Amino acid sequence: MPNGTTASSSPSTGPAPVPAESAASLVDREGVRAGVDDALRVACATMADELTATHPDGAPLARATEELLAGGKRLRAAFCYWSWRAHGGDPEDPRRDVVLRAGAALELFQAAALFHDDVMDASDTRRGRPTAHRAFAALHRTAGWSGDADRYGENAAILLGDLALIASHRELGDALAGVPADVAARARGVFGRMQTEVTVGQYLDVHAQVLPWGEDLAADEARSRAVVRSKSARYSVEHPIALGAALAGADDAAVAATATFGLPVGEAFQLRDDVLGVFGDARVTGKPAGDDLREGKRTVLVVRALGAASPTERDLLRSRLGDADLDEATVERLREVLVRTGALASVETLIDELTSRAFDALGSAQLAEPGATMLGMLARAAVERAA
Repeated sequence: MPNGTTASSSPSTGPAPVPAESAASLVDREGVRAGVDDALRVACATMADELTATHPDGAPLARATEELLAGGKRLRAAFCYWSWRAHGGDPEDPRRDVVLRAGAALELFQAAALFHDDVMDASDTRRGRPTAHRAFAALHRTAGWSGDADRYGENAAILLGDLALIASHRELGDALAGVPADVAARARGVFGRMQTEVTVGQYLDVHAQVLPWGEDLAADEARSRAVVRSKSARYSVEHPIALGAALAGADDAAVAATATFGLPVGEAFQLRDDVLGVFGDARVTGKPAGDDLREGKRTVLVVRALGAASPTERDLLRSRLGDADLDEATVERLREVLVRTGALASVETLIDELTSRAFDALGSAQLAEPGATMLGMLARAAVERAA
């Protein structure tokens, strides 16, 4: 495959103006969703065969994995594919299948992260359905089995995450068989860094939740943004884009350069998620409105509200954030504080600034079309989404 910025089509002088379009329709372009879904079906069928061959009681694990994977947006896979195209990948090249399978590996890794994250956050729902640990706890109770139902559910979800992680490694490894050694090594390096950073990011999130806060707001915000970058931004956008570049044969410098676009988009993506976690429509997001307030997440949104709050508002934020039993009326009071203090507006401004920085970087990257424009369209859809 071509490397760096050389491509089979002429490089652009910057992506074309980005029209608004839904992520779902963008991911369908050039059969990306269909190709990734096909790879995931094969991966899930392989897992199901192995689990049931070990023992029939393993079948629910396979079903739970299939259910979680069925609801994904495939944005990570799309970022990977269109970065491959932007770095010279040809859709007629048989090695397109390698990129689609790498996208499936990204989706499997995300599933692993979600299984574990839902346990750590004690989340009740994911994409409008009970989270895996809640579903397995309910199965335990319905069957009248002995022991602690909640512990059983958490154990099952942790193992589900492990199985999805194993499947992601297998999918990427099998996809890279026969790929030139330097390309395979670079792709594995990107995938490995992604996994390490997400794991560290999860720990940083756990660690941040137990530290004193509200006294040094600059340090609090710096810590919150570090969690955003390491836990979500890089694996959601930056690393998928870097992986696509690596699979196109881009050299180390070109792969590293993708961060100038991918990281600010990824950070804006997660900040949008934080806004939706408080103000999103539960019918669209699939999670109860205000869940992030009940979990007490120390987001940039909350830190900025604390910095501008009156003493009464600050007391309300400190006393009620993290209360799992928050009623709708109190959730609404907290939302009003986030709006009244200007915190919501300031985070929206930050999202705009990060997006603008990303588009400046994309415009100067001299990438091939239609990949460059598609990366811009995907970025816009990611930061302007409602779910």
